[in-house]
Amino acid sequence: MQFSAPGLTADDVLRTFESEAFPLFLGAAIAATGLVAAAIAVMRPRRASLLVYFALFALVYGARMWLQTRLVGYIFDGSRFFDRVRMAINFVVPVPAFLFFDGAGFLRRKARLLTFAFFGVFAFLTVATLIAGPSDRYEQANDILVIAALVVLLTEPMRGNAPGRDFIVVRRGLLVFAALALWDNVVGFSRLRLPRIEPLGFVALLACLGYVAAHQAMQREQQLADIQKELEVARRMQLSILPSEFPTSGKFHVAARYVPMTSVAGDFYDYVLADDSRAGLLIADVSGHGVPAALIASMVKLAATSQRSQADDPAALLLGMNAALHGNTQSQFVTAAYVYLDAEANELRYSAAGHPPMLLLRQGNVSEIAENGLMLAAFDFAAYQTVTHALRPCDRLLLYTDGIIEAANGAGEFFGAENLSNLLRETAAVSAHKAADHIIRSVQEWARSQDDDLTVLVCDYLA
Repeated sequence: MQFSAPGLTADDVLRTFESEAFPLFLGAAIAATGLVAAAIAVMRPRRASLLVYFALFALVYGARMWLQTRLVGYIFDGSRFFDRVRMAINFVVPVPAFLFFDGAGFLRRKARLLTFAFFGVFAFLTVATLIAGPSDRYEQANDILVIAALVVLLTEPMRGNAPGRDFIVVRRGLLVFAALALWDNVVGFSRLRLPRIEPLGFVALLACLGYVAAHQAMQREQQLADIQKELEVARRMQLSILPSEFPTSGKFHVAARYVPMTSVAGDFYDYVLADDSRAGLLIADVSGHGVPAALIASMVKLAATSQRSQADDPAALLLGMNAALHGNTQSQFVTAAYVYLDAEANELRYSAAGHPPMLLLRQGNVSEIAENGLMLAAFDFAAYQTVTHALRPCDRLLLYTDGIIEAANGAGEFFGAENLSNLLRETAAVSAHKAADHIIRSVQEWARSQDDDLTVLVCDYLA
């Protein structure tokens, strides 16, 4: 190693190293702690901001300890830029510390505004030192800011509610650090020329911060685990309100496929009526996603069940559902489509509420059946009409939610109604179950990612 300090001998370097072995070792240990924390933060599957701030704080403070040693100064002796960096890093050290306190929830709104205002001053002092060089005024300003910030940290959470255990731990670390720093600057270092003990206070503070970071990380992991368990229970409950297989029928074969975007979702289907000669198929889509949509989907189930007596009149069934849902869905709305199939009369009756049209596959041709009124739960004055069509042997009906046709590929192109019609035509020779599987699989292969729930109902008339 080459040292540029003139007249510096190997013995001088050795004596300097011996006298500064402790701060060099402690600075390296603190920086190593920061590196370990940074590695843990990177390896964690979820964002861990507290660990990141903790790592930055340790790395910057450890680097400052090394830069302030005479041994490192020998390497850059005569370098004006090194002198500026060595002083400027003093203004950088508080920043990750206060980011940690904010991320841990120790700062209230006024304290946050005041602390982040300090950041602007720290940034100015850093840039000014790097450009113009060190200044005693900059050091004095930094000392005043740090003391003021420490006062804010130690007093602000005491107002109002009692501080939590994490803050009590950090406050004790801050008090130790402040006491030892005060000793160095007022008593020990300036008057008696005793060894600096502030780094020991920093180690105590760092240990407290590490405890808080680990404790809060474990708490969040537990909270996420609890949420996952609750979502799993909600998922099972939602699946329980969906019918399983359509009852065995000599006239109708029905297959349903439901693929939620998240654990719970807002798509819904039901067999309002199901016997050997009649079928009433309902499909619905609640606006939004997740738990709120799933809760409203359960309300749709109850609303549909309450209208079972109107199963042969689609318009009346939807009107009754709208009356039951209106005012009870927290401004969310529901689109729905309902078809009543009568094998004895060889006819279907259909009505919808803001829902994509039903598709009919007959003798290789696909046509749309549409009769839309206003969406459910949005307007108390909504009205609905029923359209009637003849049923023919081997007819295949497809009900679906908009997640099917609005699935987008990497270029942002929707799957679209035309592709769905072509896909339905391709399934003419396979069973209803295979057709439903093929439709879902084709949409998933098309889409770059699933951005909505996917639900299809395929019904074959076998008279």
